[in-house]
Order: sequence, then structure tokens, then C-alpha cells
Amino acid sequence: MVGKKSGRALLREEGLARTDNHLDLTIWPQVNMINQKNYYTEYLKRDEQYLALRTQDEERKESMKRDAINEDKARSGIDVNGNVVDDDAMLRVVEAHGSKIIVIHPGSQNLRVGVANDALPKTVPMVIARQARQNESEENGGEPEPKRLKTDDGEWEEPERMFGEEFSEQFQDMSFNLKQHMRANKRRLLPNSKELVVNYNRRTTPETISEHNDPHRIDWTELPPDPRKAPPYICGHAALRIAEQSRPRYKLYWPIRAGCLNEKDYSRKNAVWEDFFTIIEEAIKTQLGIKTRKDFKQYSCVFVIPDLYERTYVTTILDTLMRDFEFKRVCFMQESLAATFGAGWSAACIVDIGAQKTSICCVDEGLCQEESRINMKYGGADVTELFMKMMLYDHFPYQEINLRRRYDWLLAEELKQKFCTANEAEISVQLYEFHLRASGQDTRKYTFKTYDEVMLAPMGFFRPTIFNNVNKLDGRRKLIDRSYDIYDNSPNDPTSTAQTTVLEFAEKNLPPPINGSQPNDASNGLSAPSAVTEKPAIDSTPRPLNITRLTDTHEPTPRSSAANSPQPEGTPQPGRASPGPGAGDALGGLSGTSADAAAQKTAQAEHRDRILPLMPLDVAILESARQGHRGDDRKARDFYGGILLVGGGAKFPYFTSMLEERLRGLLPGYPKEILIGEVPRELDPMLVVWKGGSVFGRLSSSGNDSWVHQREYNFLGSKLLAQKCMWNW
Repeated sequence: MVGKKSGRALLREEGLARTDNHLDLTIWPQVNMINQKNYYTEYLKRDEQYLALRTQDEERKESMKRDAINEDKARSGIDVNGNVVDDDAMLRVVEAHGSKIIVIHPGSQNLRVGVANDALPKTVPMVIARQARQNESEENGGEPEPKRLKTDDGEWEEPERMFGEEFSEQFQDMSFNLKQHMRANKRRLLPNSKELVVNYNRRTTPETISEHNDPHRIDWTELPPDPRKAPPYICGHAALRIAEQSRPRYKLYWPIRAGCLNEKDYSRKNAVWEDFFTIIEEAIKTQLGIKTRKDFKQYSCVFVIPDLYERTYVTTILDTLMRDFEFKRVCFMQESLAATFGAGWSAACIVDIGAQKTSICCVDEGLCQEESRINMKYGGADVTELFMKMMLYDHFPYQEINLRRRYDWLLAEELKQKFCTANEAEISVQLYEFHLRASGQDTRKYTFKTYDEVMLAPMGFFRPTIFNNVNKLDGRRKLIDRSYDIYDNSPNDPTSTAQTTVLEFAEKNLPPPINGSQPNDASNGLSAPSAVTEKPAIDSTPRPLNITRLTDTHEPTPRSSAANSPQPEGTPQPGRASPGPGAGDALGGLSGTSADAAAQKTAQAEHRDRILPLMPLDVAILESARQGHRGDDRKARDFYGGILLVGGGAKFPYFTSMLEERLRGLLPGYPKEILIGEVPRELDPMLVVWKGGSVFGRLSSSGNDSWVHQREYNFLGSKLLAQKCMWNW
């Protein structure tokens, strides 16, 4: 009989014994148990533990300490610098609130800059003149602007055919519609008014006035006799008064074009940014008396940006203001929100008509309604050119006018501001005069007659296809690429439903671009007058839109990164390659992986960049308001009854009345609710946005957490904007 074996022997013989091979049971890291003594922590539960809030609190304490010291010195008869002052100057010792805050609002034509406690800003043309072999009027063979047609013999066409058949048809159609409207309003019309204007302008000749007899002669910018000692650049008003035949030659550059950076007239990205910041720096030094950059450290800066901004534009400005200008702190503010601050309104539909762009946005309780933002590429400069084309069509006596020449451009702006109107009662044959002043020439006095051109030119806002829309998209994305998300490598510049509707309208009513890059000119059917003058039915309730082809797709959670790390600029990356021909047809068909989604969004962004956003002003206002109220009747009445017209592009008499009439015709359900308000306190509409920025900058630090400080920026960079901006960055 075999003896009984022990359990240990059985485990060893059967192979069931437990052995330790020193391997972990799992590859997942093991988390130790929580130490109960430290369970109740206060991590990130107090304001002092947030860098932004801690910096804000430290700044408030420092400001209170500084004010207390200044007040003590004022009582003892000593100023801030330690000098003894008399009793009359003691009240001025304490630093004025807002005197250390600079407010900057750049535009396509003018730059507004000033200290926050100033009543009005300084206005400086957003232009810089640099030495060149030719000036802007001598390039391209000296072709005049606006462009004019020539005969087969090389001579200029007759004025009636100077700008092509399309322009002639649209001009005559607008004139006919205006006559019909005036007859309906019982206005008296002379049957031969047009002939009287043409016949007078055809035979009039200028009168020459010697320069010493001209009391309003212009002081031109003086240059050194030795061309080698001439300055490399000249900014602002002085740049516009440089003689055309100066030695050396100077060429004008406008770094902002149609509300965004001018990539058409530059060959290098750094040159655009250099001119942009040089104009701002020179304006601060000459207009505000801050002589050196070392003094910038004592100042804060409020910078006003467009509603539909580009992220690269904002981040580059922030980096330069912080690292190069070394401002103490910087904050950004959107134009429409700044307009409500300047006007003192809590809810409004802001219509900002500038020189080369028109933006519309609804603002409610201190926030821009994101889906209501619209940016269109026309403005007051287009009205100036259109007015000159209409006058040349009617045999304007100064046929040699060329808007590329500086003095001719200034003359055209002056004529538009003096004579254009939106009042039908003023439409009759009128006799006017103007003086042409050019460097090195005697003054010439012209007399001319006008009829309906003075009103038809501002009416171009309601028929934007009559504007010269050729080459407005030239150079787009040539130098500065769009911004891309670091996680899924897709474009992340903001857009809106209202802007998408504008693009769809333009794509539907305008012909397709030539070779998929530029819009067609008038000779290719750009005008489409019947499509633009048609008034679509717009109601007060939201309606479904077919915008899936152009609207970005938003997902609840971000996808995994398509790349491990950002690549150098210019390196081909997934999702950034050009979609190629036919990409516009495939915008809605891409789905699946993260790379496909990024490629889809990139194709959508490139398709948007190829469409020139144009829509009649009245239709665009109602579309923006509709996207702003989204069916809320209270908000609808606030926006329709709170339309505020700002900017200098539409400062024509009775223009608000004309706009109100057209809006009520488009929306008959709100006959009394549609109102266009006046800017309060008799403030110039051009300065309302800057004024709002100054009001915002003077808010107490405890109530304004939008400031980006130097120490924060050194730690976190532009990522701070996600917490500092008053909108969804």
C-alpha cells in the first residue's frame, strides 16, 4: 500500500504550485491609496491660486497704493516727480484716470488713436510712403483708375462707352428706377435734365488761378534737396501730400485692405506687418507725444479688432504689443461691442460702414451674437469711385482724373462728401465748382453740373454689383496662411451663419470665379442687376437654410491629433493640401477619420476664400437681425428698433431715412418697430467705436478681467486669450 502523500507534494508533482516570476499582473500603473490625512485639499478652490486673478488683485493693490502716495504728495505740495508746486497746481497732481491707457482702432483708410481720457481721438491715414522707382500712379503704364476703355486707334472711348455696356445699363436702370420712385412721391421732374448736365459739362473750361492768388493753397510735404538724405518712409497725412514728381519717388502702401491685411501689394509677409506696426508706432509718438518705446511700459493698450477676426491677426498683434512695444497690459475688444459702449446702448444691431468693408452684428447685454456677424467687402471708397465714374459718364469737365494720383483721390473724396446726398428733394440740375490743386501747377477752378448722380452713388450700397469688384480678392492667402487647430489640424477662424448666407447669396447671384481664384469683372456679367434688386421675402421667424455645404461641422469632443507636433511654416501637412478642382462639389461628402474631417474643413475654408461676400445692405441687415434674435420676439424688437449706423462710409444727408424706408419695405410686418437711432451726444459716427474702447478701458480693474499682463503672457503666451476674451475664442 502506497503511503499517503502530502498536499505540498501533490501541488509540486501536478504542477499546481504557485511560483513568482517577478512580473507585474498588469501593464497599467497602480495607483496608491489616498492618504486620508490630505483628502480635504483646497487646490484650485481659492481665487489666489489662479494666476490671472492673482495678477489682477496685485495690480489693484498697487494702484491703490500709488494713488494714496500721490494724494499724500498733493496735500503736502509735492508733485509725482517730487517737485514743489503751488496751491493752484495741487489739484492736478493726482494722475487722471485713463491717462495711461492707449486706445487703438485701425481701419482700411484711417487709424484712430488716443488716450482713454481724451474726448476725441487723433485720426491718421493708415498709409505709409516708401522710396521706390515709381509711384503708384506711374505703375502699369500709368493707367487711370477707374479703368477706361480705348478704341482700336488707342484713343479713349466716348464717356457714354468709357466703362463698358454693363455699367451703362446698370447706371441707366438705376436712374430710371429713381425717376419712377420720385414720380410716385409726387416729385417734379424736368424731362431734359440729363441733357442740360451733359451739354454744360461738355463745353465748360477751367479757369487758371496763380498760386500766390490762391488763399487755400496746399502745403506739400518738403523733402531735403539732396535725395540721398530723404527719409526712407513717411507716414500719415504727410505721405498723402508728397509731390507726384518728387525726388526720390515715393510709393504709397496701405497695409490694411478691405478690413484685412493687404497681401496684394506686398511680396513679403514681414513687410506687411512692419508697415502696419510702423504706422501705429509713429502715430503714438507724433500724436500722443510718447517719444520712445521705453515709455510704452507705463501704458496699457485697448486694441479694437473686427467682429469676424482672423486668429493669426490677433495673436500676432498681441505678441508685438507685448514683446516689442512692451505695453504693461493689453486687451482686445470687438468693433460692434465697442460701438454699443460708445453709444451707451445695451442691445443694438450695429451697422459699421467703413472705407472698404461693411460689418453688421447684433449685440445683446455686452455680447456679440456670434451667428449674426457679417463682413462684406464694400464701403465708402467704392461710393467715391462710383461717383467719379457716373460723373465721367456725364462728361465731367476734369476728364483726366486718376484716383491713383494722391491729389486726385483727395479731390474725389472731397467732392463725394460735399455733394452726395440721399434726399430726393435735392435731385435737380445743380451747378457746383471745385478747385484742383497739384504740386508745381497753378490752381484750376472748374464748374460742373450734376443731376441724379449725387444720389445714385450712395444707392450703390443697395446694388453692390455696380461697384468695381475686380481684383478685390487678389493676393488672398498669398502671404499669410489661415489659422489651424493644434488638435485636429483644421481651420479655426471664426465664421457665422449670417456670413454663410451672404456667401451663398453671392455665389448664387454672381458668376463663378475665373479659374476658381478671382471674381469676374463687369464684362463677364458681374452686375446681375435683376438678381440684386429683387427683394426676397424675409419674415421675423427663423427659416431652415441650406448651408450644410459651407458650414463647418462641430463635434462634441475633439478628435485625436493628426500630427504629433506642429510643423514649420510652409511644410505640407495633412488636411492643408489644396483640394484641387471640384473640391467645392465635394464639401459635403467627406467624413470618417480625423484627417478626412480636417480636409473637409480646409476645403470649406478655401471655398469661402474664393467667394467675394456681397449682398445689398438692407437685405444683409435683416439677415443679421434674424440670426441674432432666432425667433425671440423681444430680441427681434430690440434689434429692429435699435439699428445703429456707425463708421464714415455712409455719412450722407438723409441716408438713415432712405435705409429705414427700404428696410420697412422688405419687412412689412414691422412698420413701426424698424428704427435707426442717432448717435448720442452729437458724437461723430466715425468715432463711436474708438469712444467705446476708451470707455471700456476706463472700467475699474475689479470689473474688467480682459487684460493680458506681461507676466501672464511670458508664462502662457497667446493661450491666455481663451480665458481673457469676452467672446468664444
